[in-house]
Amino acid sequence: MTESRTIALRRFAESRAALVLLLALFLVPRALLILLAVEPTSDAAWYYSRADMLARGLGYLGDHGEPTAYWPVGWPLTLSLAFRAFGTSIWTVGLFNLACAAATAWLTLDLGRRLSGSELAGRAALLLLALYPNSAFYVPLALTEVFYTMLLLAGCRLLIARTPLALIAAGLVFGVATLVKAQTLVVVPLVFAIALGRAPGFWKRLPAAMAQAALVIALAAAVVAPWTVRNHRVLGEWVAISTNGGITLLTGNNDSARGGFTPEDPVVKALDARTDLSETAYDAEAKRLGVAWIKAHPGAFVTLMPRKLAKLWGPDGEGLWAYETGSKAWARAPLAFLALRAINQLW
Repeated sequence: MTESRTIALRRFAESRAALVLLLALFLVPRALLILLAVEPTSDAAWYYSRADMLARGLGYLGDHGEPTAYWPVGWPLTLSLAFRAFGTSIWTVGLFNLACAAATAWLTLDLGRRLSGSELAGRAALLLLALYPNSAFYVPLALTEVFYTMLLLAGCRLLIARTPLALIAAGLVFGVATLVKAQTLVVVPLVFAIALGRAPGFWKRLPAAMAQAALVIALAAAVVAPWTVRNHRVLGEWVAISTNGGITLLTGNNDSARGGFTPEDPVVKALDARTDLSETAYDAEAKRLGVAWIKAHPGAFVTLMPRKLAKLWGPDGEGLWAYETGSKAWARAPLAFLALRAINQLW
């Protein structure tokens, strides 16, 4: 490495001005994207409308005005608090997400420092995230991703603090994260497994790690419990978080399945056409049909897995879809957005 490169890296790692510029590179584009005034569509429209209902004290209701648990309540409930404080508008969504993104920037920097022991690594991590288009494009959207990313990183940051109080706080944070995305409780053991694998003495440290993981999961479950009780009260069934697991399973496992979402499958359409099912009965029937298909087609189920992974990770950049349907900026410059999508894929 040449001397000039060494000096440049040292300035990047040590200079306060470099850190200020790095934070500006992260925050300014995200703030400017809010000005594109993206109207909520699809899932974002659902979250936005439910947050508005909650802010007005109407409860958590489905499309037909009945209590629902179809989507996890964490994000619309949190957004409703912002709506109560600052008013229901897309600007409130954008500014709240910008605050969450700023916290994510700090957490990325701090975790990078602490996990690597290197200021350079922490700043490099923040630079990589700052230049990631999909991360920026989510900021104006009424979707879970920006808020959930902050929660996930905050939970990880608390875990590595290694104090009893931080461990308790991590459990509470992961509980809120579970109410945003139900799969969080699968993430927690994975985080502990990664931590165990990063240092020597695996078997010696295993009992303590298992006890800590159990405590975090128990605290997270305690945060979720009131919502579960609410679901039993209004739906008549024990629903831990949400009721869309069955249809998610079925739309990915049917005769039309190609690795993605297939609502056009005849079995799915026939289920959707039924009017005799409650929300929980619909979920149970969808799960039964999905499991039955898997049992009847084990080979097809296994061969679909690589295609599902490709569908999950290949078309990364889905934040841009909301601009195509909800922002006038797309109509004015569609080629520019497509170019950004290409840059995103490369990044």
